[in-house]
Amino acid sequence: MLYYITGGERSGKSSYAQNLALELSNTPIYLATSRVWDGNHRERIDRHIADRDERWTSIEEEKQLSKVITEDTVVVIDCVTLWLTNFFVDTKNDIELSLSQAKTEFDKLLKINTTIIMISNEIGMGVHASTEIGRKFTELQGWMNQHIAKHADKAILMVSGIPVTIK
Repeated sequence: MLYYITGGERSGKSSYAQNLALELSNTPIYLATSRVWDGNHRERIDRHIADRDERWTSIEEEKQLSKVITEDTVVVIDCVTLWLTNFFVDTKNDIELSLSQAKTEFDKLLKINTTIIMISNEIGMGVHASTEIGRKFTELQGWMNQHIAKHADKAILMVSGIPVTIK
């Protein structure tokens, strides 16, 4: 089962996803995709881990998500935007290569017999990016969001903390 949860910044996506995971499992997994950029970022990540209780298992993986997800689990992947950033940076901002690599990895997830709750951002609904690299990333994010949503069993758009079922 694939749940896709999307929305704007601070729309309630993560809280909704975590509550859903706890409804589905007493031992959910939180898979963080953020790259650790510096010591302050590491501290922030550690605080987020400490905020989740003992029921949660936390895993950090920047790109190869399928290598750390096991069968018959409930996994929250937070988030697509940071995951795509890792591909985008590693390909030196090549949209086509980043999209191809991300789709290949995502498609591997579809073959795992597990429940995935994938969080993403609708960055194209916000302020128009002022830089070319920002506009390129917005395109990449939009195309990947469409790919994920197409395969999702259920898609939810979070608006001001309210879940709106879109699929």
